[in-house]
Amino acid sequence: MRKLIIGCGYLGRRVADLWRSEGHDVTVLTRSIERAGQLASEGFACVVGDVLDPASLRWLPAAETVLLAVGFDRAGPHSKRAVYVNGLQNVLTEVAPRCCRSIYVSSTSVYGQTDGSFVDEASPTEPIEESGRICLEAEQTFWQVADRLAYVAESLRDSGGIVLRLAGIYGPGRLLTRIDQLRSGTPLSGNSEAWLNLIHVDDAARVVLAAEQRGIAGATYLVCDDQPLQRRDYYAALANRAGAPPVRFVNLAGDAPERRSLNKRCVNRRLRETLQVELQFPTVIDGLKSLPELSR
Repeated sequence: MRKLIIGCGYLGRRVADLWRSEGHDVTVLTRSIERAGQLASEGFACVVGDVLDPASLRWLPAAETVLLAVGFDRAGPHSKRAVYVNGLQNVLTEVAPRCCRSIYVSSTSVYGQTDGSFVDEASPTEPIEESGRICLEAEQTFWQVADRLAYVAESLRDSGGIVLRLAGIYGPGRLLTRIDQLRSGTPLSGNSEAWLNLIHVDDAARVVLAAEQRGIAGATYLVCDDQPLQRRDYYAALANRAGAPPVRFVNLAGDAPERRSLNKRCVNRRLRETLQVELQFPTVIDGLKSLPELSR
């Protein structure tokens, strides 16, 4: 079967590998000719295009499932809203007549809770930061057109759209800057009591496949591991694995209010019960043990 990936980056590439290992044909959209050549040499079909250039999207093929996982390039010329909202609109307009199931990767930043309270899929989404508001706007754009992706066959009972709200993704190669900072003994700023919600990239990729296979059309799933932890505990564990000195936190004068907040604690009950995902790394402590850059 044909799978289509819009955004074959840190997460999308792992999903591509999983789909290919199951024998599916995988097509990816990339902006880079060089990247397309690399992916093609590894057995993927590639379309060179940009989500903000509708004409370049006309070569996207029909597919059973499309994964929408475009990341934001801070060095690029376009705003986050343009990429996440306008780009998503362009892609959906093009692929709607030719794809069945659509999976959109959103973010837990759509939640605005700052008191350390627990949140799940039914919790209010009232983001206080601009990035969260953009992600919520993108979700709303997705739902406005997702029904058009369910046209294919009545026998495909679960066809339609699904949103995955991902916590912070970590994994190989994602912690190098922080590791260097810890090893140098540089103090960390911000609230050491704030909660972190994370998911290992390999588990996130497996959740995408579970959502495709067992997800309910029209549903949203919060994707995080089993145990939120406070920043002090996370960085203590990271420092220990990296052979770094004990972590020190400093509260900088003028720290923005959001840096003094407790954040929220995300609950993955629906992911476990409905998608039936057994995480390979149920806690960050488990996940850190797997990272090659932390080997000592």
